Formats: sequence, C-alpha cells, structure tokens
Amino acid sequence: MTVTDSVADVATPTGPMRTYFYAPHDPHAARKRPGLVLYSEIFQQTPPVRRLAVTFASFGYVVAVPEVYHAHEPPGCVLGYDDAGKNRGNALKQIIAMSDFDADARAAVDALVAHPACSGSVGAVGICLGGHLAFRAALLSEVRATACFYPTDIHSGTLGKGGSDSLQRAKDVRGELLMVWGRQDPHIPAAGRRAIYDALDAAGTRFTWHEFNAAHAFLRDEGERYDPSVARQAIGLAVDLFARAL
Repeated sequence: MTVTDSVADVATPTGPMRTYFYAPHDPHAARKRPGLVLYSEIFQQTPPVRRLAVTFASFGYVVAVPEVYHAHEPPGCVLGYDDAGKNRGNALKQIIAMSDFDADARAAVDALVAHPACSGSVGAVGICLGGHLAFRAALLSEVRATACFYPTDIHSGTLGKGGSDSLQRAKDVRGELLMVWGRQDPHIPAAGRRAIYDALDAAGTRFTWHEFNAAHAFLRDEGERYDPSVARQAIGLAVDLFARAL
C-alpha cells in the first residue's frame, strides 16, 4: 500500500495544532477510508510514531497525528528520547488543563472527518500519554473504536492541570475499547490496571483487555524496551478491532 502524507494546522481554542495526515493511495479505487486519530507519547511525532502512523495507514486508514503540546512548543517540535526530552514532556503534560486536551480531541476528530479521503467513520489509538488521550477521545460520540496502549495516569487521575476524571467518565464511552498493557510496566502497576479494569467493568463499557510480558514502550521500535513480537500482536489486535468496528 502506498501511503501519502500531508500537514495541516488545525484551529483549536489554544492556537493552531500542527497535525500530520497519512492516507492510503490507490489510484484504481477512489473510495473513502475510515479515520484514526493517533496520539503520540510525550515526545510528540518521533520517527517511531511516524512509522506507527504509516503502518496503520497501510492497513487502509486515514491517520491524523496531532501535536499534543502545540500550545507550548513550536510546530514541528520533537522531544528527544533522553533525560531533557523526558523531563520536558512530563512537565508539559502536568500544566495543560484536561479541558484543553479535550478541546484538541474535538478539533482533531472534526479535522479527520473533514479530510477528503475520510469516510467519516472514526477511531482513536494512542501510546503512553497518547493512550490516555485516546481514552479521552473515546468520550466523543463519533469515536466508534479506540485502542489504548499502556495508557498512563488513568488509574491515578493525575494527567493535566488539576488532574483527570477519566475513570469516572468510563460510562460515557459509547464505542468499543481495546486496552493493552505490559505486565513489567512500572508506570501502571498491577493495582492500577485492576482499578481501570474494575471501573470499565462497573460502567458496562464494551472492552477487551490484554496483558503481555513486556515493558513500558514495547511498541516503540527504538531502544531496548522494544519487543517486536509483542508489538506485532498488539498492532494486530488494534487492526482487528478497527476492521470490525469502523
């Protein structure tokens, strides 16, 4: 599958949000495709995130990757996989109000639906911080399926300035959720995963749950924590969900 890419600055209440679009190109079949909002880690669109977006696009989806820190970093900013980048990313995720993250989700979904290659059927997917932001996107009625890979801060309610009410709003999720975890992930310990499972179950949410023997960031195809076998299985689970629900 040939994948084309483009860039747009999407209007939000806190300023333009640089967003990267990846779309399958088939000159012999000009049909519209379902869309996915793909949320990055705290480092924004790094090369591994871009490759993940291209992977999903190659399965036949129009993928939008918004810059989650657009109100605090210049367009095109990519934080490094080092202590400086980690410290900056972790600091920024604490000073942005959840209402701003939610407004950005609204804008990203609207931009994706308006994309000329998108059919209007929309899902979300995210990793780490992005897994939590994908969960928040799932609160929008248009989002029919969401894949959350090791989403941080859901169990603790600590994302954003003033914290988040994500677990309390589990009942507002109308689409289907896929929750994927690494059992050796120190950021979401067993007790935290259990709290999330119990909240989703009590809310009557439609979800599937998968835990692998893997570390945090096992999807990132750089560094020692990358697990290609688990990553392949996890991406396959998401693709199966989107094929069924979108």
